[in-house]
Amino acid sequence: MDTVSEQPEVMDREALAALYEETFRNIEEGTITEGRVVNIQRERVVIDIGYKSEGMIPADQFSSEELETLAVDDTIQVYIEQCEDSDGNLLLSKEKADKMKVWEDLEVAHRDDKEVEGKVLSRIKGGMMVDIGVKAFLPGSQIDLTPVRDLDGLVGKSFNFKIIKVNHRRGNVVVSRRALLEETRDKKRQTTLSTLTEGQLITGTVKNITDYGAFLDLGGIDGLLHITDISWGRVGHPSDMFSIGDRIEVLVLKYDRETGRISLGLKQKTADPWSQVEEKYPEGSRVPGKVVSLTDYGAFVELEPGVEGLVHVSEMSWTHEVRHPSRVVSIGDQIDSQVLHVDQKSRKISLGMKQTAPNPWDVIESKYPEGTQIEGKVKSVTDFGAFVGLEEGIDGLIHISDMSWTKHIKHPSELFKKGQSVQAVILRIDKEKERLSLGYKQLMQDPWESDIPSRFQIGGKATGQVSKIADFGVFIELEGGVEGLIHVSEISLDPQERMEEKFEVGQEVTAKIVKVDCDERKIALSLSEHARAAGQDQLQEFHAAQGEIDQSLGRMTQEKNAESQDEA
Repeated sequence: MDTVSEQPEVMDREALAALYEETFRNIEEGTITEGRVVNIQRERVVIDIGYKSEGMIPADQFSSEELETLAVDDTIQVYIEQCEDSDGNLLLSKEKADKMKVWEDLEVAHRDDKEVEGKVLSRIKGGMMVDIGVKAFLPGSQIDLTPVRDLDGLVGKSFNFKIIKVNHRRGNVVVSRRALLEETRDKKRQTTLSTLTEGQLITGTVKNITDYGAFLDLGGIDGLLHITDISWGRVGHPSDMFSIGDRIEVLVLKYDRETGRISLGLKQKTADPWSQVEEKYPEGSRVPGKVVSLTDYGAFVELEPGVEGLVHVSEMSWTHEVRHPSRVVSIGDQIDSQVLHVDQKSRKISLGMKQTAPNPWDVIESKYPEGTQIEGKVKSVTDFGAFVGLEEGIDGLIHISDMSWTKHIKHPSELFKKGQSVQAVILRIDKEKERLSLGYKQLMQDPWESDIPSRFQIGGKATGQVSKIADFGVFIELEGGVEGLIHVSEISLDPQERMEEKFEVGQEVTAKIVKVDCDERKIALSLSEHARAAGQDQLQEFHAAQGEIDQSLGRMTQEKNAESQDEA
């Protein structure tokens, strides 16, 4: 049986050449075309682009995820690197095709003003490097609306950007995040401004904190929450109340449409606590509170949020002089105090701590009447006296003039030392001025009223030591600590002789007592009178001795005459 076999038509060489030319004339090196996957091997992927031979793409140009999903007959974009190499192979690249596609998309995005997503790769000079499919430059000025301090904190984060410059030939792309933020801010600003009214409650985000307040982003526009409008009470610093990023509901106090300035208030959301302080804290009432601030002149006490009173240092203790409030109270202490005065208009409340305890000065007069002898310890010594503490915590002053009846005390430290136990006598009590006067010399009888007039009589001699030399005379310390004065007129000085040349401190001097004034507590002495009296005494002694001699001579003459008569 004969078999008939069909023979294909054989094209002549010219027709075949024409067909090949028509088929491959659009396949050019350096262009992108679509190819079909015909085989997936371990190290390469075989692609058919309709050329006379199939092309090879290295498998490492595909990600592991792409290789897992890639299948035969899938179509992909490829870049024709070389139609025939030395071995006649068609060389293709998926990597270059992807990059060219990215550049095409970036140019479209730039032309159409569209956003692109990118990831911050690293920090470089002048800005950041961003991956948007290709590496792009993000200038530092285009990162945010405000300067960013921590640029390293942006690395690894993804954002949307606007392309502000693209040059495929040079491989140069510049992006901006600030442009997007400004567009968003402007849209929010228009929306916010169209609805903003004074008295409106609005929620904002704290974007900046200063010494005088906090700036809030209200939605594309900023408002100032001044420190005085944060709380009815004391606010040390806005940062004590808020942190950057906090969301706060505030009240619009004022909106100036011409300048765009917005003043905000937080405390105005609640009633002013000072509106009822006179009713809540009447004068004389006892109130608890917390110490919130200390100054040199007192302590501020919070009675309730927004209401503070001042305890002046003079109102902290009945008996002690408080030099600084920190010696009595500390910040955070819970204390009781008494309302002394309320000035609602000036928003001031005066408080007293000592008024919560009995005033010891109310009983001091009855417990220590004048003339009472007490004992206490020296608390301090000053130039004018010594302060002695009583057991009730009240200090009394022994003035320097009440330390000795007779001795001239130059400084209280000659008699008293801090911590020394002493006895004294109550001299005077001034309850209004809270002063207690003590006497030390009053423990003994006043010698000017007892023995001084008898011990130091006018005309008598007194011997003592020079205690002080002055221009007008010399002070002599006599027996018993009594001082006498030899006035310059009672001293025989040569015209050119000075007081310091004739006397020295400690020198022993004998003088005549010429005056004793017990009322003025003064004894006047005289060297001139003493010398004159000494001369008279010597003359009397001379006359007395001469008389005795004359008497002896007379007796001798009489005896001699008698002997002569006897011989006759």
